[in-house]
Order: sequence, then structure tokens, then C-alpha cells
Amino acid sequence: MSSKGRVLVAMSGGVDSSVAAVMLKEQGYDVIGITMKTWDYSRVGGKSDKETGCCTLESMNDARQIAVKHGFKHFIVDIRDEFGDWVIDRFVNDYIEGRTPNPCVLCNTHIKWAAMLRRADNLGCDFIATGHYANIREENGRHVISRGRDPKKDQSYALWGVEQKHLARTKFPLGSYKKTEIRQLAEDFGLIKVADKPDSYEICFVPDDDYRRFLKDRVDGLEERVSGGKFVDKDGNIVGEHEGYPFYTIGQRRGLDLALGKPVYVTHIDPETNIIEVGEKEDLISTTCRAKELNMVKYDKIPEDGMEAIGAIRYNDDGAACSVTQLSDDEIEIRFPTGREAITPGQAVVCYEGNDVLAGGWIHKVNVETDVLNAI
Repeated sequence: MSSKGRVLVAMSGGVDSSVAAVMLKEQGYDVIGITMKTWDYSRVGGKSDKETGCCTLESMNDARQIAVKHGFKHFIVDIRDEFGDWVIDRFVNDYIEGRTPNPCVLCNTHIKWAAMLRRADNLGCDFIATGHYANIREENGRHVISRGRDPKKDQSYALWGVEQKHLARTKFPLGSYKKTEIRQLAEDFGLIKVADKPDSYEICFVPDDDYRRFLKDRVDGLEERVSGGKFVDKDGNIVGEHEGYPFYTIGQRRGLDLALGKPVYVTHIDPETNIIEVGEKEDLISTTCRAKELNMVKYDKIPEDGMEAIGAIRYNDDGAACSVTQLSDDEIEIRFPTGREAITPGQAVVCYEGNDVLAGGWIHKVNVETDVLNAI
């Protein structure tokens, strides 16, 4: 084993994870590559004639060929059952309960790290590594995630849920690089086949990017059960019918098929009544949200009198000034003095202190007025 230790690198067959693996090999680590098969088309449907993403045969072969060329071992591990139980089931359940899920965070928290570390232990690895654009350091006895150098590619938002004991064995070799530099390194390393491979933005297990189709396939009778729901305005007036509450998200404007003489947006979803409230853009503004299933990153708790932070409420959100108060071991309240648009239950709120991830949790309550819905 190398004096630097053995590291298990998650390899999707894309440019980022491929460069991460070869970079660590060049730095003197004993590298083992692993590709995790998380789903297949027979289970999720979609455009099986146009396979993309990390679980295709082509992607797995790309990862294996890079490992062979650069002289390190590579394994393919089937974790479809683990992935389905944690990620896909919750994805479906969130929509059924009127929330908008974020499966990438769930995957990182419950699948990639936990599954990788189990395999790392079996293979005698000291560390695990991924191609995420983020940084990690040890400070005051804690392992702190911070934003990657490339603001356009920073992935720290999706990593807030990784536990301290897992972060202690994690490496992010790409954190101090920009994407353009990684593509150049891919060419320098001779990774010609993946150097220009495009980034994938769709949900990996919804390859046709049609989550409505996915939900209908997964939940028997869903379409019939939820059809004929009502759109209402903020005064409770019925303004139209919709296809069913699971097929809409907070902030949505397109596809509402409402002719009200002005643009309207989904402002609230009530799964109990199948009623969706719509309003104008200003009706999307909220100042407070609460989040549960906390993971504290930089500190073990928020000070009793709260603290100031920057709060990001969705992926690729630059964030806004907020105050954070810890209500219990598993709940925080975040206040945005100037308000935020379309704070959405089911999404994560991630609080930053400077570039460091302070804490994160799942939004479950937003200060949207619901008396109109309850009165119907």
C-alpha cells in the first residue's frame, strides 16, 4: 500500500470522477475505483433508447478502461436495492405528500457515503473520494465542508447531509479547481473519451426528465386518484382544475393552463384536499421556514441566541442573509429579513458561514398563509 494510503474513488464514467481517480493516483495514493449501479431502465422506465448518466453500460466501461489504463483496480457494485429503498421510495413519497424532493442530497447522505465506506472497509481503504466540486478541512475537531473554487460548479449544497464520521475519511480532490481546468487535466491525463463528456443535469433515475410519467408508473392508480383537483386564488375562489397535486411544484408558472389575464404561480399545495393555490409573483415571497432532519457541520449546535448566516434554499442558489435559531436537536428556524421567493417544502435549506457549510436540513414548514385552503 502507498504511504499516502488506499483510497476508494467513486467513478461514474464522467470527466470529474475520472480525473479525481487519476489525480489521486498521480499524487501517490493506492487507488481503487468503484462504480455503483443504482438503478436500471427495467425498474424506472423512460427513454431506454437514449441511455445517459452514471449507470449505463457505456459509463461503466469508460470507468473500467480508465482504471486499466492507469494501473488501478476497478469494481462494479450493485446497490439498486439500497438506492431504491432510500432514494426512489422517498422521492415518490415526497411528491405524494405535496413536497418537492431533492434526491441528490438523499443519495449522498444515505447511499454514496454509507455504501462506499462499507466497501472501503472491505477493501482495506483508508479514504473515499468523489469528483464533487467542494472542499473539506479539519477545524476545532470537526470536519468542515466549504464551497468549491468554481462558483458555477460548487456542489457543497448537495453535501450538507454527510455525517462527521464519514467526512473524516473523505477527499474532494477537485475542490480547488475550475471545471475548465478539470477538462484540460483530462486531456493531459489522456482521458480523451471523457474529456468533453457533457454534464448530466436530469435526475439520474428519471432519464427522460419526466417525473410525472415516473410517478404514474410507480404508483398504481395515481392519475385517477388525484385528477380533477381545484386551483384557487388567495381569496379562495376556484379558478380552474388541475391534473393532480403531485404533478406541480411551488413556484411553477408553466403548464398551469389558466387564463387569468396575468402570470400566476403555484404558491401552496394541499395534498389533503387536492387544492393548489395560485398567486402573483409577490405571493411567493416568504420570510421564515423551518427545517428538520438536521446535520450540523461546522459546529455541533447553533448558539442559544442564534447566529447570522447565508441561507441557500435550492441547488445553484447564491443564498441570502438570514438568521438561524435552533429550536431543538433536530429543528432549526431560518428567517430571511428581505424574504425569499418560492421556499419549497421537501427541498433542503443549507446555511453557510462565509464559504463554510454551517448546517442543513429538510424544509417542512413555510410561512405561507393557508387559512384560505382550510376554509374550503
